[in-house]
Amino acid sequence: MVSADIERLIGLLAKLPGLGPRSARRAVLHLIKRRESLAQPLAKALAETLDNIKTCSRCGNLDSQDPCALCRDPKRDGSVICVVEDVADLWALERSAAFRGHYHVLGGTLSALDGIGPEDLNIPGLLARVNEHGVKEVILATSATVDGQTTAHFLADKLAGTKAKITELAHGVPVGGELDYLDDGTLSTALRDRRPV
Repeated sequence: MVSADIERLIGLLAKLPGLGPRSARRAVLHLIKRRESLAQPLAKALAETLDNIKTCSRCGNLDSQDPCALCRDPKRDGSVICVVEDVADLWALERSAAFRGHYHVLGGTLSALDGIGPEDLNIPGLLARVNEHGVKEVILATSATVDGQTTAHFLADKLAGTKAKITELAHGVPVGGELDYLDDGTLSTALRDRRPV
């Protein structure tokens, strides 16, 4: 009933988080109906963004410049680094407007089940930043999942020999919760009420 091109587009959109086959089908139909006003500008913006976006060599954020705008901002406190699992977590914390330091994106969490070990994460970059740049505090803002907490404990052990104070988010973050899905108020409170590890 539907052409192969449309089915392919539905299948690709259905792979996006939060979209299943039915939602993808509605989105494709909407894009086709609004080809000139929505679909073509969207395709152009997507292609340009994918061509221009880089991973920040300092923190791991995504931006069109390297280092990213957050790392270049002179108003941010370089003596505090907030360690997050993924760029989505960084963006969630930035939405809360509660943190004015620098970030470090690990690129995931330790997970024995998934075969992800310390060598698969950006841990050496974090240790180098803490040792070389006079960092006074490292906030471990990993998710309150088993893997997130395992990663936080591992990092706390690795950072124990540095001069930096090691803190973690307050337990207002629900167990099993992921930062990207929390509201701004919860994130602000969790950052404000952080405590030593």
